Amino acid sequence: MKNVFVNKHPLVQDSLTHLRNKKTKLQKFRHHSNKICHLLFADAMHDLKTENVDIQTPVGPANCQKLIDEIVVVPVLRSGIAMLFGVLQLLPKSKIGFVGMERDEKTAIAHEYYWKLPKIHKNSIVIITDPMLATGGSIAHLLEKLAKKKPKEIRVVSVVSAPEGIRALQKQFPGLKIFTAHIDKCLNDRKYIVPGLGDYGDRYFGTDV
Repeated sequence: MKNVFVNKHPLVQDSLTHLRNKKTKLQKFRHHSNKICHLLFADAMHDLKTENVDIQTPVGPANCQKLIDEIVVVPVLRSGIAMLFGVLQLLPKSKIGFVGMERDEKTAIAHEYYWKLPKIHKNSIVIITDPMLATGGSIAHLLEKLAKKKPKEIRVVSVVSAPEGIRALQKQFPGLKIFTAHIDKCLNDRKYIVPGLGDYGDRYFGTDV
């Protein structure tokens, strides 16, 4: 699929195996979630713009590169918060926005209940985080509203993605870049990703019953 970047790094795929395993306990799940998100964000930021700067090292002058793109990360509540730790390790100065989307279990349609974003400028690169890209409905809602703010670019980072969700987003938003660890088989009749890994938020935050 065009503009879909599947991270095949061995550490990413190893961590994904632990995340999928239903026997993986809370602490281990968090460890591998943080690791895989760190690596996915590094991939998603690999082509950010830099500028030359002159600095002094302890032994002399050096011409180096400094990041000039502004990063705004927007996690989809609740599970998107689990991905924040990966990006904050890489780029502590990132601005963070929060969007709450609640899914109706009967219709699988999500509605917005919270929206709080920092200022977005023409040089801002907005990264939407949602560990499970299923139907794409929640992300499509965000993209529609964010596009009105005219950022430099919007990207999506997801741990596991369904082909149905990817196709839906690409049809509505041609050129959108999606970064993921794996494209799974399909959605089931309840709109859950198969084989997936269960409810990411429940497993990360310890609310899984």
